[in-house]
Amino acid sequence: MKNYILAFMAIFSFAFAKAQSTSNYVIENYTKTVEQISMRDGVKLYTVIYAPKDTSKEYPIMLQRTCYSVRPYGENEYKTSLGPNKFMMEDRYIFVYQDVRGRWMSEGDFDNMRPHIAGNDVNNKKDIDESSDTYDTIEWLTKNVPNNNKKVGQWGISYPGFYTAAALPEAHPSLVASSPQAPIGDFFFDDFHHMGATLQSYLMAYPVFGHQTEPTTESWYNDKWNKMRASGNMKDSYEFYLNMGSLKHITDSIYPDNFFWKDVATHPNYDEFWQKRAIINHLTDVDHAVMTVGGWFDAEDLYGPLHIYKSVERNNPNNKNNTLVMGPWSHGNWARESGKQMVNHIHYGDSLSTFYQKNIETPFFEHHLKGKKNPELPEAYLFDTGIKEWNQFTQWPPKEEEITFGFGKNGVLLINKVGDENVKHSYISDPMKPVPFRSEVTPVTFTPRAYMTDDQRHASRRPDVLTFQTEILDDDMRLAGEIQANLEVILKDITDADFIVKIIDVYPDDEPNGEHTPKNITLAGYQQLVRAETFRGRFRNDFSQPEPFKEGKKTQVNFPLQDVLHTFKKGHRIMIQIHSTWFPYIDRNPQKYVDNIFEAKESDFTKGEVTILGSSQVRVGENNGIEMQLPKMKQ
Repeated sequence: MKNYILAFMAIFSFAFAKAQSTSNYVIENYTKTVEQISMRDGVKLYTVIYAPKDTSKEYPIMLQRTCYSVRPYGENEYKTSLGPNKFMMEDRYIFVYQDVRGRWMSEGDFDNMRPHIAGNDVNNKKDIDESSDTYDTIEWLTKNVPNNNKKVGQWGISYPGFYTAAALPEAHPSLVASSPQAPIGDFFFDDFHHMGATLQSYLMAYPVFGHQTEPTTESWYNDKWNKMRASGNMKDSYEFYLNMGSLKHITDSIYPDNFFWKDVATHPNYDEFWQKRAIINHLTDVDHAVMTVGGWFDAEDLYGPLHIYKSVERNNPNNKNNTLVMGPWSHGNWARESGKQMVNHIHYGDSLSTFYQKNIETPFFEHHLKGKKNPELPEAYLFDTGIKEWNQFTQWPPKEEEITFGFGKNGVLLINKVGDENVKHSYISDPMKPVPFRSEVTPVTFTPRAYMTDDQRHASRRPDVLTFQTEILDDDMRLAGEIQANLEVILKDITDADFIVKIIDVYPDDEPNGEHTPKNITLAGYQQLVRAETFRGRFRNDFSQPEPFKEGKKTQVNFPLQDVLHTFKKGHRIMIQIHSTWFPYIDRNPQKYVDNIFEAKESDFTKGEVTILGSSQVRVGENNGIEMQLPKMKQ
């Protein structure tokens, strides 16, 4: 026993010493200074600079701009780690962190997804945006920070990823490498919305984007969190949000003074307010290296990285340094190493984040900022989530033969065949008894993530979910590229509806549990969600001008799911599910058409029959004009 205790103490002491050494690294090797950098309109932005103590050489600058705080703010308090990863921290850069205007210790007014002003002029003191603030910051840094080599890289995850993308147009000449990671591309299709539907599961996040009245180091939104937490049983998100009632209750009782909620609730359609906040519409004249990074299982920002990469590629044909990286991660998980890479119940490999940081991210910045060997990254460095291995592509989407799925009788999913229009697949959609988005009871969280690879058996057993599956596959089948759902629908007793389409990998009935499978999970027969999207049917013709359905009339509803790279292995099946509620991930469509769902009354929530005709189909494959098949977006 004594030897056991001594061994335990030795291990604990070693772990503590290692952690202490890691936390001291920044203090021992970097000097922290704080600056208030003036923008062209006179507003000062709080900026923290960590410069290497070794001043015998010049270093490039790595910049991150954030609305989430550059803490710690104490003059003698240091971050415990710097930069995108430890390899770059140890290789020495000048790391700069900045609170964006109107947030934390920076002056000015905060604007959520501040609109871009095309053709920004440095001599214009009035028209500012995130690109101009980045430009002015870089101008000051390159002129005033000692020992910099006049080269700047920018990176950020999530909202800082948006700020990185927002600096791509009208970029400062010293900005030579940018890596938007999990960036928001368009708020109406990403993050707080999906194809116009509202993510009710994100309600806890709204207070974070409240207005602050003056520079501060203190959080200004705790009281709003408490108000939400006091609304019900936080241990069961389904019950919590169902008991909360319609979204009108949120406006009246929970967030009556939250400016972001007010923006969302008063702009239910893709109007000018949202259109001018879409950075993907402004990614022209991008002349420096860009590496956009995302996670295939990012519940928050999957649309952003895919569409930012595609926009840069489409609008800047002469830019030969535009790369897309997509791995088997949830939101931002490539920035941390957990050892085993799990998404919910599914294990994808070990040390995948370290592989990315060491072999992709670090060489990208080293080459462009320090002139080191060109890593010759491919156009797309993507992880196949079925066979669980990295693939390299010379273009994305790849040139692969399109695969079409049709819907046959008795739940048969047809491969490269279209079903019979006269065959009708119907279900009753009841917004008062919505389909749960999780297979297990889930607490109310900031934003949900685990559902992205969740078991769908709970849904396939419900009468309000259409389930189609193939026969057992005789060979591997890879789905790679863009996905388009083309549905032909008929509604009865309702005049509006949502449509959720899910692509699912059905494991063999004798699939053994893996070493890392949670004990309460059975992989035999597991129906793993691979890709899914929801679409608010009212926007089928125009996102800016919604319209009701006509009862009993056949109506075409076309919409894209996000891209996929997944090989369905021999012995598995491919399944597609279709339904009209997905709660509380997505808010409930009342199904009685109202002009603004945020103002719907309890009496507007109506159940009705949804019919999907057998001639509907889901297409996967080569870039086939899917983006052109989106409902119109008014310009």
